[in-house]
Amino acid sequence: MAVTQRISAPTAPKSRTSRPTRRASARTGNPSLRPKSPMLTAAMTLTLIYALLPLFWLLVNASKTQSSLFTTSGLWFGGKFALFDNISQTFSYDHGVFLHWFGNTLLYVVVGAGGATLLATLGGYALAKFEFPGKRVALAVILGAVAIPGTALAVPSFLMFSKLGLTDTPWAIIIPSLVNPFGLYLIWVYARDAVPTELLEAARVDGMREYRIFFSIALYLMRPAMITVLLFSVVATWNNYFLPLIMLSKPDWYPLTVGLFEWSAQSRTVGGQAIYNLVITGSLLTIVPIVIAFLFMQRYWQSGLTTGSVKG
Repeated sequence: MAVTQRISAPTAPKSRTSRPTRRASARTGNPSLRPKSPMLTAAMTLTLIYALLPLFWLLVNASKTQSSLFTTSGLWFGGKFALFDNISQTFSYDHGVFLHWFGNTLLYVVVGAGGATLLATLGGYALAKFEFPGKRVALAVILGAVAIPGTALAVPSFLMFSKLGLTDTPWAIIIPSLVNPFGLYLIWVYARDAVPTELLEAARVDGMREYRIFFSIALYLMRPAMITVLLFSVVATWNNYFLPLIMLSKPDWYPLTVGLFEWSAQSRTVGGQAIYNLVITGSLLTIVPIVIAFLFMQRYWQSGLTTGSVKG
C-alpha cells in the first residue's frame, strides 16, 4: 500500500502544468481564453444600443393605436396591442396604395440596383484587365465622380430629364440609379488583384472567347465585390427619397419613401386625416425586405471575402 501511495502521489498536482497550456492556447487564438477589454466591450455595447434603439422604437409604436401613440411611453408597449390591425389597415388604406408603392420600389431596385451592379462589374473588370487609350482619364473621372454627392446632381438631372420629357416616368428614377461610380471603383480595385492575369491568359491560349472568360471565370472570382456593390446599390435605391421627390409628381409612380412622407404630410393639410400609426407601421414594413436581403446575401459576401486569407 505504501508503495502504491508513493507512486501515485506525483500525479496529483495539475495547477502548475495548466499555466503554460493557457498561455499556449491564448497564443493560438482560442476565443475563450483571449483577454477582454472593458472599454471595448462598453463601446460596442453603446454602439449596439445606438443601432437597435430606433428599430425597437419603431416596433413598439407600430403596435399602438393612433390615440395610444400620444398617451403612452414611446419606448415601451402600452394600450391595445394593434400591430396586426395596423398592418391590415396599412395594406388596405386608400385602395391598397401601399402595395402599389411597394411594387414601384421593387421595380426601381431590381432594374436600377441590378443594372448598376452589372454595369459596375463590366466597367471595373475592363479597367482592371484591359489596356486602352484614355484609361488614365477614365480612372480620374471615376475618382472625381466618387467625391460628388448624389444630391448635388439631383437638380441638374431634373432639368435634363425635364427637357427629354422623362419626368413623371419610372425612367427618371431608374436611369440615374444605373450610375454607381463607387461600385465601379470598388470592382476595379478588387478585380485588379482577385482575378489573376495568368489565369486569363491561359484561358485565351485554350481558345476561350472574352465573353466566356468573363462569365465563366471572372464573375466567379469577383463575386464578393459584386455582392458588396449589390448590397450598397439595393440599400441606396430602396432608401432613395430626394430624387423621386423632385422627379415625380404623380402618386402612381411614388416609391415607399415618398409615399410614406405624403401620408405623414396629409395631417398638415386642410381636411387631412392624421394616420401616424399607419406611417410608423409602413416604415416598419419597409425595412423588412432590406433586412432579409442583407441576411440572405451576407453569407456569400463573408465566405468570398475570406477565401484565400488563410495560407497553409
